[in-house]
Parts: sequence; structure tokens; C-alpha cells
Amino acid sequence: MFQKGELIIYGSKGVCEVTDISTITISGADRDKLYYILRPVHDKDGRIFTPVDGQKTVMRRILNREEAMELIESIPSVGHLWVADERLREMNYKQAVNSCDCREWIKIIKTLWSRNQQRLSQGKKITAMDRKYFKMAEDNLYGELSASLDLPQENMEEYITRKVGGEGQDMAESYVRE
Repeated sequence: MFQKGELIIYGSKGVCEVTDISTITISGADRDKLYYILRPVHDKDGRIFTPVDGQKTVMRRILNREEAMELIESIPSVGHLWVADERLREMNYKQAVNSCDCREWIKIIKTLWSRNQQRLSQGKKITAMDRKYFKMAEDNLYGELSASLDLPQENMEEYITRKVGGEGQDMAESYVRE
């Protein structure tokens, strides 16, 4: 069970603070059940109510500082998530994003960055699907690392690039330039 004030990952909503744990009086909600009341860290007015014993959405503690540093150091050894079949690609991206696993987010970022470079060299544009999943993976990864390392999210790409030694340097920039 999470504690009040703790930062957690809540599905695709990313990093959330547990602001309370209590019963709620919302229509359709079980009044005898305990709920986490969550506030997404990047939406100060947002509130999420989810059962303490809920299993539909992945909930986990954010990485601690040491785990975050180890993850960043391991980025060069994390593989890609290459799927040749166009029809299966989005399903795999969606599963990876929804897994709430940082390594899966890294795989998406690395895969789509490589795919983007390849498409650009062929004079092709980036697909809307690739742009969407790249942004989701990047927002999730940078959001969690930002909270774990107590650094601004907008500085995470530069921070990671410095720590990793330039592999995949300026990945997001190639998406922005298009």
C-alpha cells in the first residue's frame, strides 16, 4: 500500500502524488472501499480516484535516485523494440507504454529515433503514430526521472545525453525539426 505524500506511477497518467487515502462519496463508488486520491504532478488541478486494491491500471513507486542513475547508465545496453509488421507495431508500442516499465519506454524512444533517422534519409516524413508514441514514451520516462532525480523535466534529455555520452544525441530534436 502506498502512503500519503508518496510519488507513484499511475498508468499512462505518469507521476502522481498520493494526496489522500480514504473512502469517497461519489455516485457509483463503493462507499466501504478505500481509494487513493492522486494528483498528477504536471496537472495541479487534476484528481484521480482509484481503488487501493485496483488491478486495472498499473501503479508502482517511482524509481529512487540510485535506481534512476542505474537506469540512465544502462541506456546504451537497452535494445530496440523493432516490429517489421506495420499492423502489429502500434499494438507493441501501446503495450510497452502501458507496461509502465522504464526500459520499455527507452526501447520505444531508441526504436523510433532510429526509424525517424532512416525515414528522413529516404526523404520520408515521420508517421503520426510514431510521433505519438515517441512523445508518450519520452514524457513518461522524463517525468519519472525528473521526479526521482529532482531535476526539471525539460532538462532531462540534455542530462541523459551527458550521462550516456552522446548515444542517441538529440533524439527528440529530429522530431521537432520536421
